[in-house]
Amino acid sequence: MMQTENLVFLEELREGVRAVCKRFDGAYWRKLDEIDGYPTDFVEAITQAGFLGALIPEQYGGSGLGILEASVILEEINRSGGNAGACHAQMYTMGTILRHGSLAQKERYLPKIADGSLRLQAFGVTEPNTGTDTTNLKTFAKREGDHYIVNGQKVFISRVEHSDLMILLVRTTPKGQCVKKSDGLSVLVVDLNEAVGNGLEVRPIKTMMNHATTELFIDNLKVPVENLIGEEGKGFRYILDGMNAERILIAAECIGDGRWFIERATKYAKERVVFDRPIGQNQGIQFPIAQAHIHLEAADLMRIKAAELYDRHQACGAEANMAKLLAADASWEAANVAIQTYGGFGFAAEYDIERKFKETRLYQVAPISTNLILSYVGEHILKLPKSY
Repeated sequence: MMQTENLVFLEELREGVRAVCKRFDGAYWRKLDEIDGYPTDFVEAITQAGFLGALIPEQYGGSGLGILEASVILEEINRSGGNAGACHAQMYTMGTILRHGSLAQKERYLPKIADGSLRLQAFGVTEPNTGTDTTNLKTFAKREGDHYIVNGQKVFISRVEHSDLMILLVRTTPKGQCVKKSDGLSVLVVDLNEAVGNGLEVRPIKTMMNHATTELFIDNLKVPVENLIGEEGKGFRYILDGMNAERILIAAECIGDGRWFIERATKYAKERVVFDRPIGQNQGIQFPIAQAHIHLEAADLMRIKAAELYDRHQACGAEANMAKLLAADASWEAANVAIQTYGGFGFAAEYDIERKFKETRLYQVAPISTNLILSYVGEHILKLPKSY
């Protein structure tokens, strides 16, 4: 149970985020959606307000907050009708440097990430032939002197075109030479300003929602050895740590989306009159909204539990995954409830329902599909035979 002072601080944090978001209304986000644009002005505003550096320690220019507070920031962005996709990656990706980087790397990158002069919003893991089967990735980095020479391909890597840095997961030891399949993977920081056109080709992928997604072709890309995070061959553990943070933050965004849908649906159901009565008086409208609200509240509790465990540096893999699944399912339920409540108007762009509907649908699939979470729980929590 959170202490009263913590609850007060979180409410003040929410109010601060909402104040920034008020400057970026539905018209702003609709325009970006139409042109597949990146929310540059919004990212700059949220950075200058100190919210994007929430997890960075004060000694490096950040706020020194925990994952719970960071998740509240992202929740409120989505609850305000925005899209926190351009913000969440910087938070959890930065954590790889914060938790596992050298002192020199922290001093080099974190202050500039905190003040916005560097963007770290790209996370290069997924490959076209391996997907979620991370330990089978093929992108290989061979050390030659004081550089790694990297070759391979990545897909569905978002915001590369709008970042200065990218965290890249590569194999540095052939899988056949490793005792465990998770061995031999390493994490590199890639300077995108130097890499693009010099071994890195970036191709945009047109998708259903505006998510700045790309595929990467890597051909003899040179990355300095000093850009290796942690120990060579131990990168899978570092990435898993970041993935737990990612799941918690995405869960919070889904909760924010869900609350936005519920608030919109509730308001509309009170105001929309058909057959001389507000449609919210009808149980066929009222009950689905109420049930979606209940499911969101339950998902929120798991988000809080996972975040508190993460901030105490305790094992939270199960809780982070369950929070993500519950929140993604709840937000998707709320999205469908909002569409049904609005009827035909739910498909009209000016109401923003269809935009947010597309955005929240992504989280049934990414950053990990709900089926993989069920497999994880079945195998690791319930100790059932491995299903894949």
